[in-house]
Amino acid sequence: MESLPPSQRVVVTGLGAIHGLGFDAESFFASLVAGKNGIDRISLFDPSALTTQMGSEVKGWNVEEHMDPKEARRNDRYTHFGFCAAKQAFKDSGLDMANEDPDRVGVLVGSGIGGMLTYETQLRKFVEGGPRKVSPFTIPALISNICSGMIAIDLGARGPNFGVVSACATGTHAIGEAMHMIKRGDADIMLAGGTEAAVTPFGFASFCSMKAMSNRNDDPATACRPFSMGRDGFVMGEGAGVLVLESLEHAQKRGARIYCEVVGYAATADAHHITMPDPEGKGLGMAMTRALRAAGLNPADVDYINAHGTSTPYNDKFETLAIKRVFGDAAKSLPISSTKSMTGHLLGAAGGIESVIAVKTIEKGQIAPTINLHEPDPECDLDYVPNQGREQKVNVVLSNNLGFGGQNASIIFKAV
Repeated sequence: MESLPPSQRVVVTGLGAIHGLGFDAESFFASLVAGKNGIDRISLFDPSALTTQMGSEVKGWNVEEHMDPKEARRNDRYTHFGFCAAKQAFKDSGLDMANEDPDRVGVLVGSGIGGMLTYETQLRKFVEGGPRKVSPFTIPALISNICSGMIAIDLGARGPNFGVVSACATGTHAIGEAMHMIKRGDADIMLAGGTEAAVTPFGFASFCSMKAMSNRNDDPATACRPFSMGRDGFVMGEGAGVLVLESLEHAQKRGARIYCEVVGYAATADAHHITMPDPEGKGLGMAMTRALRAAGLNPADVDYINAHGTSTPYNDKFETLAIKRVFGDAAKSLPISSTKSMTGHLLGAAGGIESVIAVKTIEKGQIAPTINLHEPDPECDLDYVPNQGREQKVNVVLSNNLGFGGQNASIIFKAV
């Protein structure tokens, strides 16, 4: 089969999101622009023995309304989120598999951790009851690629399919690599993004042991405070964000509604430390620079940055430094926000859900704020859209995500 030319353009035609602030992309984004906070005390388990007792949970959502109940029982919560967000995105795109070549449709929905709840539950059964108590679905449920596999089975999609794993850069890497697959002719259509469900006792205990999460248990709503003085760690969230990507030619041929174009993407490594970002922001700076170069854009062309902005002392300072390094004088007038202040940090799903935010920002001409930013850190002195969203025409959005291991990803979306 003849490959598509390397210059093939890639567009976004479908969006799906599952989060506590909204069970679809439209309601989720509306909550963000309004500055709603999705962080509260943990209810999925008793957190009283932990130093961090809050997070952003998906409450009031029933997977069995969207997924076969038998399959739901066999799969982990992280797959529930990703599978259902992908179904939303596919429906939103207006695609019909009956009209598509299944060999030209692929799935790249990653997870940084995978089936954490399955791992905990089945290991407990093993320890307490012995090998015979362990479910035969344990391994399929916990591995990080199974969500992509489940989506492909449901759609009958036989194109490229695997799971990207790069910690908190997973979702962005998945979307960027899916874009390249379309560009080089491996597929016409890709469903790509991230999903995560690590709000579990062991997940929390592990991050608490690292002293990575905020301890402001007395006031969960203000615990996540990116770029602020006194920020003391991230707040974990769960959910999924999935995009449908298509070649522009394919989308136009079928008369699709096009949200925007994916014009630039880059992945780099800090090669510095397993958990701490490069203190000079060199790796992230190079990712942003390369993404801009790939897009054929100058720093002045960017209208908004959705920052990684985790609310950790190091990340926010070093990301600010990296933005200044890349954007120079233009950095001072560039709107930047951390939507994690409302969503919490979705780990491997962060890039997926934040790419949904980037696309909706272009579509709606609205920029979501960084809430809880009342006492800015003097070393974080850029325009972080504090506390209230803005109405503003946005043509170009850059989104950053970083992961343990020193992995950086930057992706750029542009109005068509």
